[in-house]
Amino acid sequence: MFGVKTVIGKAITNHGQHTLRTLYRPLRKLQYPPYTSLKAARFKSTAPKIPKSGHIEAGPNESLLFIDNIFPLRLSFLLSLTNLPFFTDPEKILQKILKQCHDDQRIPAADPINIAQKALPDSISLQVKQILPRLKEGGAYAKLLHDPKVSPPDIEAALQEYLENTSPKPWFNPLRPVGSHLVRGRPWLEDLQRYPSQKLRVEFLPTGPGAEAAELPEETLYTLFRTYGKLGDIKPQPTGSKDLPKYATLYYGNIRDAIMAKNCMHGFVLPASEGGGKDGTVFKMVYEKRAKARLLRDWIMNHPRIVIPILAAIIASVTVAVFDPIRTFFIKTYVTHTFHITENRVYSWFRSQITRANEILSLKRKESENAGMSVVWDDRRGTIEQIRTWLMETADTFIVVHGPRGSGKRELVLDEALKGRRNTLHIDCKPIQDARGDSSTIFAAAREVGYKPIFSWMNTFSSMIDLAAQGTIGTKTGFSETLDSQLQKIWQTTTNALKELALEGRHKNDKDSELGDDEYLEAHPERRPVVVIDNFLHKSQESSIVYDKISEWAASLTTGNVAHVIFLTNDVSFSKSLSKALPDRVFRQVSLGDCSPEVAKRFVVNHLNADADEGPKGEKKSLPSETRDDLGELDGCIDILGGRLTDLEFLARRIKTGETPKKAVQQIIDQSASEILKMYILDIGTSSSNGSTRSWTPEQAWVLIKSLATTPNLRYNELLLSDTFKSSDGALLALEQFELITIVSQNGRPHSIRPGKPVYQAAFKQLVADRVLKARLDLAVLTQLIGIETKSIDKAEAELALLGGLPGQPREVKSRVMWLLAKMQASQGKVEGWEKEGKALKEVLAKEY
Repeated sequence: MFGVKTVIGKAITNHGQHTLRTLYRPLRKLQYPPYTSLKAARFKSTAPKIPKSGHIEAGPNESLLFIDNIFPLRLSFLLSLTNLPFFTDPEKILQKILKQCHDDQRIPAADPINIAQKALPDSISLQVKQILPRLKEGGAYAKLLHDPKVSPPDIEAALQEYLENTSPKPWFNPLRPVGSHLVRGRPWLEDLQRYPSQKLRVEFLPTGPGAEAAELPEETLYTLFRTYGKLGDIKPQPTGSKDLPKYATLYYGNIRDAIMAKNCMHGFVLPASEGGGKDGTVFKMVYEKRAKARLLRDWIMNHPRIVIPILAAIIASVTVAVFDPIRTFFIKTYVTHTFHITENRVYSWFRSQITRANEILSLKRKESENAGMSVVWDDRRGTIEQIRTWLMETADTFIVVHGPRGSGKRELVLDEALKGRRNTLHIDCKPIQDARGDSSTIFAAAREVGYKPIFSWMNTFSSMIDLAAQGTIGTKTGFSETLDSQLQKIWQTTTNALKELALEGRHKNDKDSELGDDEYLEAHPERRPVVVIDNFLHKSQESSIVYDKISEWAASLTTGNVAHVIFLTNDVSFSKSLSKALPDRVFRQVSLGDCSPEVAKRFVVNHLNADADEGPKGEKKSLPSETRDDLGELDGCIDILGGRLTDLEFLARRIKTGETPKKAVQQIIDQSASEILKMYILDIGTSSSNGSTRSWTPEQAWVLIKSLATTPNLRYNELLLSDTFKSSDGALLALEQFELITIVSQNGRPHSIRPGKPVYQAAFKQLVADRVLKARLDLAVLTQLIGIETKSIDKAEAELALLGGLPGQPREVKSRVMWLLAKMQASQGKVEGWEKEGKALKEVLAKEY
């Protein structure tokens, strides 16, 4: 090593600085300023363009070195952006960065040229002609001009000794020093998107056409490549492989060692004397992506039956831990009306001031609805107090408020019985039952209780995943949830929120603080929230899953002393559904009917008088009920209209517009008659107005209408004996469900049939009075009856023919034959009579409009 330094020192003495300046040939395209010192002048040439051939050659007295660990390997991602239209060539960017770092000497550790300068000792007489940076490989090629008396291996040995003693380290990699080795091959400076790897593929190529390359053994490869770093493994080409050219694979422990080996040995020719075959062997070095050991990922992918259920459990646990407290909070705010603007004190104050100003200036009249309903509430004060009393008692059963549509169930419970009660939850079953699809049903149910955030679309998405997994692994994964389970989750979260609200006022200093939560709620029924379930059993004939879950949930609330539950329904069969949830309980029922004639008249009069304006100086003007002469008709009109609140309110509004009571009632009757024709008689498709399939025929509905027009009360069993209903009460129950009729029960059995609404009695009479409509529907009924009797005659004839075929005409069948003949005669008489009636009806249809 010292001999090398001596030879280099003599070269400096013999030639002097003038000789170095003569040998130095800087590249023309570089923009760096001239250097004065010898040490700086050695590094004047940096970042020239790569030759078009991709190869750099070393001339006489020249050597190539590869200096490693000059650039961070992470910068190689810049090369992958070259395809973007707005991204400049990274090589140009590199030249600008190098120049800027070199010009700014405040941070010398950030200058790659400075790092390369430290890798070459000052004691060796060398001239750097070129530095070719390799950004993606984190190093640079240095072309050196040296004295002819110094051989390249001696220069490499001197550099290795110097680097071992000084160990220069870059700022970005302080744990690994800069390395340098002599390039023994013919480097290929490609700019392809091939990035460094610890795995190197060494291909053995012939030196020329017709020559043969040798497949080197592991020992020879180890000798050649171990000098660049620790080798982890050497794998030759598999036996029997026909891939050409022949190759071997090297595994380095460090990627920097693989980079050094590739750049120093690519294009190296191994002569025959060292085992390169007859004509020598050329090395071609290629990076190969090393397959990472993904044992965990492979195990997960190969065991879906275990992993997917575990993943589903983890997702469910995270959902419960994160979203359930949020949903419970929103349900509590929904029940307590915390975020309702109408409950805000500031809003309430402004509203009261504006209302008072409007009343003073007469810009807005008082609402007549409240004045009219006060009469009804006074009449139903006993029912209201009864409900309030039940809410103060400890009884694990339901409160059911039943009545026809328009009887004021919702207003009686929410506006009167629960007036001033804070923790009330109103659930309307109508939007839940009307929703189409599981996602819409889940969303509607969540909205009724304030359950959010809700991801209803995840149900469909998880079902698709579950279906795909079932087709792949043969079993369900458990990701998807049924509508039943989703509703159960919503109701369970609501139960938790209601229980927290019921226990909010409890303190440690209370007398009964030692009681458990359940015992405390049982002892304090006034603390429980109230859940009002409205429109219960709406369209229950379509699907009962929603009502079954609501009933079960309501039963758990009452039996667990969490909340009081009030059902509002107009379905007479509510006990069947609720008895499934509470089979051993007796429900507390309130039946709301129509108002009495006296209350109905006061209701209408109060509606009329509520809008009376004040006169001058606060004097009241005469009330409309005192000034109008046509209100004498009101008694007769109410007898026709009945006590249904919706009809009475409609009557009052029409009278206020200037119509007489008789004309207003006639308008209501006309509207009711049109509704009856559209909903129950006219055969428009096969569905009723609410989209469900009809369970009755227009002929059956017309028989009821025609009978009730003359008799307000029909015997239930007598009607079943008619040929139209055929001893089946399914049509009657369906018509009661759709409120055409009302079935009155006595001693637990159907007793009589009445019109569904009082006004329907007058509407039935009006429909029967229409001769054309009556003739058309009577003809349809007669046609149906004739068809029934004709079938009966056909059966009798067929049996007679069978009996006539018996040999000898046995004496025992004579009575049967006589009975069949009598039956045929009676049926034939009915058919003939109905045909005469039908003929007369056809004449009416032919002559009248």
